[in-house]
Amino acid sequence: MTRTNTKKKDTKFDIAIIGAGPTGIAFACGLSNTNLKVAIIDKQPRESISNPIIDGREIALTHHSVKILKKLSVWDYIPNKTISEIKEARVLDGNSKYFLNFAHQEIRKDCLGFLIPNFIIRKNLYKRLKNLPNISIINKVECLSIDVNDKYASLKLSNGKKIKASLVVAADSRFSKIRSKMGISAYTSDFNKSMIVCRMKHEKPHKNIAYEFFRYKQTQATLPYIKNQSGIVTTANNDLTAELMEMDNKNFNKEIQNSFGNFFGKMKLLGKRYSYPMITTYTKKFVSHRFALIGDAAVGMHPVTAHGFNLNLKGLEILINEIKKAINNKTDIGLESILKNYQNKLHKAAAPIYLATNSIVNLYTSNILPAKLTRQFILRFVNTVKPVKQTFLNILK
Repeated sequence: MTRTNTKKKDTKFDIAIIGAGPTGIAFACGLSNTNLKVAIIDKQPRESISNPIIDGREIALTHHSVKILKKLSVWDYIPNKTISEIKEARVLDGNSKYFLNFAHQEIRKDCLGFLIPNFIIRKNLYKRLKNLPNISIINKVECLSIDVNDKYASLKLSNGKKIKASLVVAADSRFSKIRSKMGISAYTSDFNKSMIVCRMKHEKPHKNIAYEFFRYKQTQATLPYIKNQSGIVTTANNDLTAELMEMDNKNFNKEIQNSFGNFFGKMKLLGKRYSYPMITTYTKKFVSHRFALIGDAAVGMHPVTAHGFNLNLKGLEILINEIKKAINNKTDIGLESILKNYQNKLHKAAAPIYLATNSIVNLYTSNILPAKLTRQFILRFVNTVKPVKQTFLNILK
């Protein structure tokens, strides 16, 4: 069983993970079949880690991400009734009825991907984690500083204790404090917008189709969930976002229904609305001696293409594989030369998706005439040129 906090003798670990979010816990789960002694450090109480609150976010998982969760022995913990299949994805621009379409038949699968609420994934990651004897959770504690030498990293904690580790892995969000403490900076794009996420019930069926509507004042996405429910994602400038957040439920329902042009018929809010700032980050380097960044701490994606958590899983898979190679070769897992293999592979996977996503967002939220003409052309170009479309489809496999 995982242990809460550490005894006096528990001051030396092979790996210390900063952050008990989904990426940090998934990374720890991937080390279950090693002899590595792992600590997870987080300021949250254990109750919050084990039973995370609903945060409104729905996660669209690719087939490769599901394979990773199966490798981590997490997938079987997730109840089938909480999983919805995405059969198609359609992208529309402005008021045009023409759409770019991605269908499951094009990747020769039963569906394009799977939709699961974020808190469900987090809850079941913890269920897997709690049975792992090589993992210790040090909760209600922050890492104040990290001192790295040739042999180990020394972490000073807010409870006055110190622990040592061969490798420190930061998974503490795109606004990572640990990244800053290690002197690593990140490229940041602030879109001066916010995202509102919520679950809504609607009159017309979604037919398991995800939609991305690039309107001229806001971008709206729908993610098909169970029954006649969808995850609704509205991205708009901060003033409009504040206005939408302050509306009572009745007016909010009417506003969203109208902004969709009655596409789904009558719509009704289920639960709360949640707002998040639209800021993306790309760290200038992912590793240093005895230190690595994973998840949003490495690359914080814009949600418009739903690649964030999928990229996080791919990244931790790469790092786990590099660590296991080092163990097999009887090499120090904290050496920068070992960690640079992870950095190079993640950069190769992440940079094209990150740059393309930010470019899409900038183009499809611009109201100038050349941009409007260009975005219509791009939808048709991707739809009709098979090699280009296949590049997008390969991401979903």
